[in-house]
Parts: sequence; C-alpha cells; structure tokens
Amino acid sequence: MAGSEKTRIVVVGAEGRMGRMIRRLAEEEENFVLAGLVDREETLAGLKDCGIPAARDLEELAAEVSGAVVIDFTTPEASMGTARIAAVHRIPLVIGTTGFSEAQKAELRELARKTPLFWSANMSVGVNVLLRLLPELARALGPAYDMEMVEIHHGRKKDAPSGTALALGERLAEARGWALPEVRCSARDGMIGARPHAEIGIQAVRGGDVVGVHTVYFLGPGERIEVTHQAHSRENFAGGALRAARWLATRAPGRLYSMEDTFDRQADDRGN
Repeated sequence: MAGSEKTRIVVVGAEGRMGRMIRRLAEEEENFVLAGLVDREETLAGLKDCGIPAARDLEELAAEVSGAVVIDFTTPEASMGTARIAAVHRIPLVIGTTGFSEAQKAELRELARKTPLFWSANMSVGVNVLLRLLPELARALGPAYDMEMVEIHHGRKKDAPSGTALALGERLAEARGWALPEVRCSARDGMIGARPHAEIGIQAVRGGDVVGVHTVYFLGPGERIEVTHQAHSRENFAGGALRAARWLATRAPGRLYSMEDTFDRQADDRGN
C-alpha cells in the first residue's frame, strides 16, 4: 500500500465504547478516513450530524462504501449479520467481537472464501505474541507442570471465560496434544478430588472497570511461573483493529485471517 493512500473505514457499532474509540483514533491518524457509520435507529440522527454517511446496517451503505474496510465490535449475532452482508458485496471486514459459537466460527470461515475477513478474539499485539510463545513454554516445561489461567474483566462483560482466555487455552491444550473442550475446568466446588493431570483451569473474575487481565500459571515441582498480560486501555484494541484494517485492505479472500497473519507486515504498515 502506498504511503500516501488512506484506508477508508466503516465502523459498525459506532456509538458503542469500542466504536467511539475507533472513530476517534481514525480521525486522529493520518492514514485513515471515516467513510461510514452503522448503529441502531435511535442513534442515527446524532451520527448523521457528523457529516459521515450513517445507516442501521451495512446493507444500506454498501453502494457508498466500495473500497472501504468495515470494523465490527458488537455482538455475535450482529457481527454474523454484518459478515453475511460483507460477503455478498465483497467488502473487507475486521471483527473484534467475542463469544462466537463453534457453528458461527465455521460460518465465518466459509464467508472468508468470498471476501477478505479478519477475526481476532483480542486485537492486542502483546496478546497475540503470547499466543505464539505460550505453547513453546508449555512444551519446554513438559508434563510435570500443571497449567491454569485466571482472567479478570469489568462487570459489564457478558461472556465468560473471555474469548482471549479461550484462545490462550486452546494453544496451551494443543501444545499438550489435548482438545480444550475436553480438558477445560471453569468451576470447582465441593469435594472434587485430586486435580486430573489432563486439565486446564480457566477461571473468570468480573467487577469494576477492569479492561482485561489474563494470567497463565505453570505450576511445577518446587516452582511456579506466572505470565500476565494487562490491558490498560481499550485504545490498545482499537489501534490494533485499525492496523488490521489497513493490512486487510490489500488481502484477497480465501481464509479467515487473524492478528498473527499481520506480524510479518507490521513494521511496514507502521511506516506507511
């Protein structure tokens, strides 16, 4: 992508917490321009006052936003609707929504055959580096080390465990040759007996305004290793989504992309 070329952005859920932050960053950074906004009917009057095309869904804006990249941080059901519209109109789409079912993830992979589609449970570069490094640590430590995780989020978060915790858990399970649904334990109460060897505990804590904290524990004989990622602001996720959108603008359909796919191009993208 040429350094002078701006990436046009459409924000779905434009009046949500993440939507407003993405809009602000897109307006502040010279590489982006807002091309459209999508949100509920009751918010449209205010959005249209911004001087940017606004609508209740992506379908209404499809003709106006050709060549733009859509960013969606909403709900699983709403994001699936956006993805289906994007696939019909061949509009690139970045999704940061969590809580998708396995069936919904499978549909996203199918839709990615029709349009460039990007999904990540966490847009943080740091978290996605952990997705690469934690399996190496699990393999190096070996089976003598039990693996557990605690994640903390604000009290308004609807899904538990978090999408990030599940993604990290999947990588840890794969490193041991396990399937996460078969070994995940997210509740312990009463006389449960000794901890099984093939188990990964993932516990969720909710309260206050915590943006997101994930701690992975490797508990071995005579020692314990803790790896913690703390998100200090949602701006981290919004910035990651914009980087993903700029990267996705030059991709072809074919498969469901993730943040890890952008690593080889990040240095170039930051320089543009």
